Amino acid sequence: MLETFWNINTQNNTLYIVIAVIIGAFLFRKYVSKLIATFFYNAIKKTGYPINKDAYYNLLIKPLQQFLLWLTIILALDKLVLPTQFENTKIAGNITVHQLLYFVSTAVIIYVFCRFLLSIIEYIAAVLENRANKTETQGDNQLIVFFKDFFKVILIIVGVLLLLKYALKQDIGNLLTGLSIVGAAIALDTKESLENLIASFVIFFDKPFTTGDELKVQNVSGVVERIGLRSTRIRTGDKTYVTVPNKQMVDSVVDNLSERTKRRAVMHLEIATTTSPQQIETFKNNLLFELENNKNLIDYHVHFNDFVKNAIQLKVEIFTDSSFTYDEYIKQKENTNFLILKLLADLNIILTDKSV
Repeated sequence: MLETFWNINTQNNTLYIVIAVIIGAFLFRKYVSKLIATFFYNAIKKTGYPINKDAYYNLLIKPLQQFLLWLTIILALDKLVLPTQFENTKIAGNITVHQLLYFVSTAVIIYVFCRFLLSIIEYIAAVLENRANKTETQGDNQLIVFFKDFFKVILIIVGVLLLLKYALKQDIGNLLTGLSIVGAAIALDTKESLENLIASFVIFFDKPFTTGDELKVQNVSGVVERIGLRSTRIRTGDKTYVTVPNKQMVDSVVDNLSERTKRRAVMHLEIATTTSPQQIETFKNNLLFELENNKNLIDYHVHFNDFVKNAIQLKVEIFTDSSFTYDEYIKQKENTNFLILKLLADLNIILTDKSV
């Protein structure tokens, strides 16, 4: 049978032409793909839109090469004249050689085309992210990541549907009707996942927080590193990586620490009741004088707060700028604590063991 196939195709030169076209496509795929990519690069550049040439070629050239090569191979093989007895040979059940070749070629072309489109999505996201990094807010960045993942999922679903319709020749209309019924049943079992998906849209459009914000939600405190379709990833102060479902991020009380106008530190001093009013007044005035001379503080308060059991309570509040890092904030609090200890020692004022 193979001898018959070879003789028929060599006699009319079909096989030679197909082989020549495939070899030519393999040899010139880099040149042709770069030529096409350069054409679109120049077209985009003329619009004045900023475009990174190296990133453009690195992301698109290889998938474009694969797509052009496989497209040429499949189109060339489609012109190949197969002997009827060879084409109708059954290799597995009722599947003929022709049907198998059709399925494989269609599946491959859909796969490489989808990969090419995924590369385009990656590149567009990279360009938009580069522009978003130049803005002060992080809202643009999280929208880019969200929609990049969203369009990838949509493209994969479309690719599967194309495979079913054109490779397996299934009626996707009936399939979609069946899937809608199955989808409704699955939705009941995946209620939580759907709630997380809906919550992700709430987060992206309502913007209670963005990537890079410092949050406190439930018992978790840290910096938001990623907002996905299902969950939000937070890097805690202990450098652990916590995943919180988006539904909880929407339903819980979220304290966005990055939106505060000041950093606040509070110290409660429990002073022994044997301390005279003059000592307390002198300590308060001396502390206010020292805090006033601290240029790193933007506000401060010292109050005779209350009488508590076996102690007199003073409340000390200091405020630093919100732009201070955590280490800078802790350093100011530490300096204030040392200052308080020094002033207390100078006036022989004793703290009870309840001071915090």
